[in-house]
Amino acid sequence: MKSRAAAKATVGAGRSPSARTDSRSSPSGDSGRSSAARADPGRSAARSGLRDSAAALPNEVRVIGGAWKRSKLPVADRPGLRPTPDRVRVTLFNWLGQTLDGWRCVDAFAGSGALGFEAASRGAAEVVLIERDPVLVASLAATRQRLNAETVRVERADALQWMARAPAASFDVVFLDPPFDSPLLAPALAAAARIVVDGGFVYAEGPTPVDPAEMAVAGLVPWRADRAGAVHFELLRRAPNGAGPNAA
Repeated sequence: MKSRAAAKATVGAGRSPSARTDSRSSPSGDSGRSSAARADPGRSAARSGLRDSAAALPNEVRVIGGAWKRSKLPVADRPGLRPTPDRVRVTLFNWLGQTLDGWRCVDAFAGSGALGFEAASRGAAEVVLIERDPVLVASLAATRQRLNAETVRVERADALQWMARAPAASFDVVFLDPPFDSPLLAPALAAAARIVVDGGFVYAEGPTPVDPAEMAVAGLVPWRADRAGAVHFELLRRAPNGAGPNAA
């Protein structure tokens, strides 16, 4: 029986994705700036950029569409937690479809749960949120209760170990958004590819594009790809029978 994800993939197969620093010395009378700052303005600019980046991280995001549209999802201040930006989620769910009725989904490295709750809001029949940080697990459980999200299950576990134990070909889509700059994406691709159905999807998000060799080894083929600032995000598809990019 063809999965819901594979059927939707067939329908959409024809679409395509879519301060300069002045290093001159200050006048000798400028006592407000230290000699170190005058000697290395680039270092000062870098510190400023880091502060701006940290300030830009939100303490909450909102569900974009579906039954819980505009519902707030808290974003805890935890190492490596960087929720998927709104613009990226809009694009991703344009690729997948506005409704995911009946889909079975896994949000590995769930963090704020932005991807998993978005899928559940759009009709997914089953969404598993996997997170090992106890603070984030508690936050996800509280959000689940607040939204009365009966189709969502929160599990405290290591994402790679959980996927290794999960039955093969049991999900329509797996979302992979590991901590930014971590080495977890490559092993997670192979683990996720095993548990999606033929024609199902694996979503990958990180600071660099997915290595084509790693994609091929996992039996995945590119479907859609885009970039938003420092974030590269791609929707990969499980090749028929996991046969790789040259499969019919």
